Amino acid sequence: MGYTDYFGFEREPFSNAPNDKFYFNSNQHNQALLRLKYSVDTDKGLAVLVGGIGTGKTTLARRMLDNLPINKYESSLLVMIHSAITPEWILSRICMQLGVKEPDHNPLKMLRQLYERLLQIENEGRKAVVLIDEAQMLQSRELMEEFRGLLNLEIPEKKLLNIIFFGLPELDEILQLDKPLAQRVAFKYTLKPLEQEDTRQYIAYRLKVAGSKESPFEDAALPLIQQYSGGVPRLINTICDNALFETYLRHDRKITPHIIRNVVEDLGLAKFDFASAAQIDDAGDSELDEIDILFDGLKEK
Repeated sequence: MGYTDYFGFEREPFSNAPNDKFYFNSNQHNQALLRLKYSVDTDKGLAVLVGGIGTGKTTLARRMLDNLPINKYESSLLVMIHSAITPEWILSRICMQLGVKEPDHNPLKMLRQLYERLLQIENEGRKAVVLIDEAQMLQSRELMEEFRGLLNLEIPEKKLLNIIFFGLPELDEILQLDKPLAQRVAFKYTLKPLEQEDTRQYIAYRLKVAGSKESPFEDAALPLIQQYSGGVPRLINTICDNALFETYLRHDRKITPHIIRNVVEDLGLAKFDFASAAQIDDAGDSELDEIDILFDGLKEK
């Protein structure tokens, strides 16, 4: 028996694996989707969403893709997994994702094939949308120039292709590799970590989706989760998942501040004076805010 059975969950509530059931529509995520969708529906061409590691960019990209019905949009999501990709690779993948059959090996002919396919999509009364996740991996001027060229595929007074970049904050600098492309960004939105109340609602929501009838987290543990995670959803999930497992191993029923501190120490998420922190177990949120948290781990390259 694992902790899911022990706590009466139907599934793990804090897995970091993508799962649309656990999508938490915070105010800022809702605002981001509204703006990105508006950018597509008004054919702005290029929109950008940036955010720190673990803030939910990939989740948001997948959510947007799921909310683009096929009868109105021809859409695709490409994930950039390394920085060694070429303009030809990008062009061929976009062609295939948007329905070009057997893309030519010649880039110019391939571009012509894409243009004809975009015209076909336009004549069907639909919009072509390409979402690029991990766009900070596009680390060359040649790649930026390729996307600028794709945005030039248009008919009078209308662009035929909408592109949305999802990436880390350094994407801003990468866009500057091709200043004309950077100037074409019609919309930009920045995802920030969750505030404390959002973090409380996020934890409660995921527990509810997992089938929890009663939260196993003590109220006093929640501000600590906010402090150690910094409001980053991925770190919230990691802390909560480990705390549930630790509580299960102890045959306890409630997750206490003591368990949270032990978990984050094991994870290497923070360094501070635990002896001093023990004195504020029963303190209010205002006192918790005075703890100096120093993050030192879980940084992605």
